[in-house]
Amino acid sequence: MKQFSFLTFLVGLLLAGTATANLKVATLHPLMSDLASNVGGSQVTVVSLLKPGGDPHEFQPSPGDLARIRDAGVILASGKGLEPYLPKLRDNLAPGQKIVEVGRTIPSIRVSSGDELFICCPAHASGGIDPHWWHSVSGMKRATRVVAEAFAESDPGNAGAYSAGAAAYTAKLDALDGWVKGQFARVPRNDRKLCTAHLAFGYLCRDYGFRALPVQGLSRESSPSPQYLAESINAIKREKVRAIFPETIANPKVLEAMVSQTGAKLGQPLIADGTGTGAAATYEGMMRQNVSRIVASLAP
Repeated sequence: MKQFSFLTFLVGLLLAGTATANLKVATLHPLMSDLASNVGGSQVTVVSLLKPGGDPHEFQPSPGDLARIRDAGVILASGKGLEPYLPKLRDNLAPGQKIVEVGRTIPSIRVSSGDELFICCPAHASGGIDPHWWHSVSGMKRATRVVAEAFAESDPGNAGAYSAGAAAYTAKLDALDGWVKGQFARVPRNDRKLCTAHLAFGYLCRDYGFRALPVQGLSRESSPSPQYLAESINAIKREKVRAIFPETIANPKVLEAMVSQTGAKLGQPLIADGTGTGAAATYEGMMRQNVSRIVASLAP
């Protein structure tokens, strides 16, 4: 009987090892790393190419990066044009590898002068798509399902674990969404005007009843023209915008100059591109920091 029990134990170990075959996942954005870890748990090994604090607008995978992800079954990209190098990356994939643009199926915000979401000056970026979809908690919940399906397709033996991981993370996101709504309820409707460096918070504004005023348009890399700055300054004064928010990895000089001309106060920097550090390196940490800083400047 003892021998039988020992053999049964060994077989159980072998079967357990087979059931938890590790799926290697490469990510091109820190928030996709966090999402992969939450959905995949111990069933995945995550290789992050863009580190917290990095700039997704300037990042390009190096030959060394390509070597590190050569055996990754799934490569997670944020999508919506945030990674313009994806076509070149696809040309260098090994057989069996696939790139999943996580944000592809999430409805996009397209810049339009007729959209009441924008206070000022969408005509300067008309037709452009805001790629920062993860500032929407509902968008991240949808992304959770996308990632779970992609993992299950590449690793069917652990499909149940991925489904369970997605369900658990969705519950956390539901709680986060409730917290965000509670915090923003402290901001009067007339003061829900989010003035930032570039158009990165359109999805947050849409979901929580704010209007967006991006001082530099769709891209913070572009230098706003004197005419654009004048229009933005006039809009800030006209709309009685209470605060202007710089970004953690952007030069705040333009915004600081606008503060002196408008009377609005300078808020604490927001994480626009999803590459926070420390406690804000996770999705939940980033959202809590951004929301807390917005409320601190706009609530009575």
